Amino acid sequence: MSGVDLADPGCPLCNGDGGRLLARHDDWRVVLAGDPDYPAFTRVIWNAHVAEMSDLRAAERDELMRVVLAVERTQRDLLSPDKVNLASFGNLVAHLHWHVVPRWRDDRHFPEPVWGRAAEGRDAAAATRRARVGGLVEAYVDALKARLG
Repeated sequence: MSGVDLADPGCPLCNGDGGRLLARHDDWRVVLAGDPDYPAFTRVIWNAHVAEMSDLRAAERDELMRVVLAVERTQRDLLSPDKVNLASFGNLVAHLHWHVVPRWRDDRHFPEPVWGRAAEGRDAAAATRRARVGGLVEAYVDALKARLG
């Protein structure tokens, strides 16, 4: 279905990158989300304005998942998270995109989703983790760009 340059003039992901642009392809782009608590929170965004994975042709779905998994693999290799969360909601922005979020047991929300309620008593550990991950972001960006070509 996609194959066409679909756009929605009211969609923020049609009208902007959606974060710090790391890689762009004809069909997709990869951005840092800019979340201060999660400095390596990355989005993989399908460029055409479609809402669901089933809106894509099989080859397009394969390509999108190839990129999502390349982001996950790069996070695991460079950042050594305890877990990587993959999510595609589109509840607020009905434009197909995947969230790829490295997680640690001492982050602000673990084991809740990053949009959930923050854990109590973890401020110092979370600040230390943010600083450590923040210090690795540029190496992560470089490795991700190399992996995505």
